[in-house]
Amino acid sequence: MVHNPKLSERLFDAFNYFLLAIFSILCIAPFIYVIVASFSETNTAIPSGFTLDAYYYIFTTNTFVRSLGVSAYITILGTFLSIIVTTLMAYGLSFKGVPGRRIIMLAVVFTMIFNGGMIPTYIVVRSLGMIDTYWALMLPNLVMAFYLIIMRGFFQNIPNELIESAKIDGAHDIVVLFRIVLPLSMPVIAAISLFYAVGIWNQYFGAVMYINSPEKWPVQVVLRQVIILATGNIGDESSMDADSSFVGQSVQMAVVVVSIIPILMVYPFIQKHFAKGMLLGSVKG
Repeated sequence: MVHNPKLSERLFDAFNYFLLAIFSILCIAPFIYVIVASFSETNTAIPSGFTLDAYYYIFTTNTFVRSLGVSAYITILGTFLSIIVTTLMAYGLSFKGVPGRRIIMLAVVFTMIFNGGMIPTYIVVRSLGMIDTYWALMLPNLVMAFYLIIMRGFFQNIPNELIESAKIDGAHDIVVLFRIVLPLSMPVIAAISLFYAVGIWNQYFGAVMYINSPEKWPVQVVLRQVIILATGNIGDESSMDADSSFVGQSVQMAVVVVSIIPILMVYPFIQKHFAKGMLLGSVKG
């Protein structure tokens, strides 16, 4: 049976498409402007001309290339450590018979609402000797409570019969985790890994507080330095190992483009797991 939509339904659909088109343009337009401005020959609000000088400048500046390496290093290692600890903790808390499970979950949820604040966190990091080390950018946010709850909910959705049958065959908990639970949990692990990676890659405030040596700055701090030099010329020029007078709008935009490319390259490979991983993990959360 063919459904012939009424005029009112077609008008409603057309209105929805119009609103979605406007919303999409508003979301995409800033990115297009940043990309176009990065190739501009002028430093005006309206880009004009085409040049690769901005990209040549940032890739011949050791500071920026080194900061990309630092960001890649802390993102890969930090995501790896975070997903391991989060997975092990969520797997243990997914069993109802674990002693103290309720108290631990209350403590986890408590940290979602209250935290120690900036100064206590800094004192803890300093007392552990992590100032000016990459550990200060990875360990304080090693486990995010929200992601832990989602992953625990996903583990709880795995049929208990699978785990029981494996244990009847002689498998212990570690074997069950690596041979049965983790292969079934790839969607939620992929989604949460990307969340952790984006958070560490975009980390800025922690790097400003804990990292004193310019050679250890991640790319977000270098981006801040570039913008300060371009707008007010009040930044630390000694931290930039090239002619800072060249820094202008096109260089700022080029740095922004290059800093978001790695995340944009990873996203399409994990995007397909998002809906499944997040929805299944939230059923029993």
